[in-house]
This record gives sequence, structure tokens and C-alpha cells, in this order.
Amino acid sequence: MSNVALITGASRGIGAATALLAARQGYAVAVNYTANSLAADEVVRQIRQAGGTAITVQADVAEESQVLAMFEKVDAKLGRLTALVNNAGVVDRTERVDGMSVARLKRMFDINVIGTMVCAREAVKRMSTRYGGAGGAIVNVSSVASRLGSPAQYVDYAAAKGAVDVFTIGLAKEVAAEGIRVNAVRPGIIDTGIHASGGLPDRARDLSPQIPMQRPGTAEEIAQSIVWLMGSESSYTTGALLDVTGGR
Repeated sequence: MSNVALITGASRGIGAATALLAARQGYAVAVNYTANSLAADEVVRQIRQAGGTAITVQADVAEESQVLAMFEKVDAKLGRLTALVNNAGVVDRTERVDGMSVARLKRMFDINVIGTMVCAREAVKRMSTRYGGAGGAIVNVSSVASRLGSPAQYVDYAAAKGAVDVFTIGLAKEVAAEGIRVNAVRPGIIDTGIHASGGLPDRARDLSPQIPMQRPGTAEEIAQSIVWLMGSESSYTTGALLDVTGGR
């Protein structure tokens, strides 16, 4: 059976690095994106140029109907899913909690938490031996913010990632006997474009002195951990929260 991976938010950053690495290791990859089709197309182009198999799948993970259509396209184009990486996520501008709007909070949880849960739900229906599947792996991309709290910056983001951590542990126990492993990777400060989207494009470099290794991580370093958790090399690992933080 061929390995089929769906990676959400895979047009750039950690998601793109994971898609490229998974393809090199033999996965047929579905590259999900919300709006940046050109970036997603470029990831697929690189995979195909190297001899791999990949497709793009557009969906906003906060919209259930779009998630359902995404999974149906993966079913039709690549076959039964064996790995899901819940990487799609957002931050917002730095803000204290007393200044946060309800609209901001809803967006944060709709994408980072509910989107992750709905994608995992659909993956379970395809992977679980209960539904005739052959098992698989789900990797949720959390954040070290879930244990640091991100005060005066992104407490809402940290809280959302805390929910992802708890969801990871609970789902792992729920489906462990059905052939599915569920784990999370918690990156530290990684040098990707997500900081610019939160209004702090130099954040990774600025925080380097606070990191024991004195540098931010790279998307490729996080991808290594994610793909390890997707594969048979981590066959006895489930319910784990793996910190990849440079010691932070």
C-alpha cells in the first residue's frame, strides 16, 4: 500500500518543508492551501520535478464543507489516506488579553483548534480499522507557546495550542487500538513568515539570545520531526508532545 499524506497549510514554511521531505521519503502528498495557490503550485512543482507525486487541495480548514471536499479530492486523486499533518494555523498582532476582540478569538480557535479537530475526524474515518482502514498517523503542529503562555503577545494563540495538546493526548488514547498514532510537535522560535503575519518580521532573530542554542530553528528541522512521527520509525510513539525548541 502506498503512503498518502495530507498536509494542511503546506504552501509555505513548516508545511511546505514537510511536504517536500515527505515526498522525498515516498509519500504521495496533498498540499493544502487557503488562498496562495501560486505558492502551493510551486511546492507541487518541486515534488514532481524530483519524481514524486503531489496535488494541491484548496480548503479553509475553518469551514467544514471545504474540509469535506478536500478529503474527498484526496480520496479520488491519491487513494486512502495514511498520514495527516495538521499544520494550518494563524497568529495575530501582539495584544494583551484585555484588548482582544471576540472576532479575533473566534478566528484563532476556528482555525487552530476546530479546524484541527475536524481534519482529524475525517482522517480517522479513513485510517481506523473500525472503518476498514489499515491504520495511519496524525501529527498536530502545536507550539511551545502552549507551556510558555506568550504573555502580552499571543495568549489566545498559546491557549489554542494548549487545546491542541490536550486533543492530541485524548485522541491518541481513543484510537490507539484502531491502528492510528496521534502525536504533536511543539516548535519553538522558527524562522518562517508567520512572524511577519503577526506584525513582527524580525521576531525570530530578536529572540535568539533567549534560546539556549542562540538561534532560531528552521522549517526543515521541524519537518524532520514531523515526518519521523508520520513513519514506521516511530511505531511505538503515540500521545507524545515533542518539543523542538533549541532548548527553550
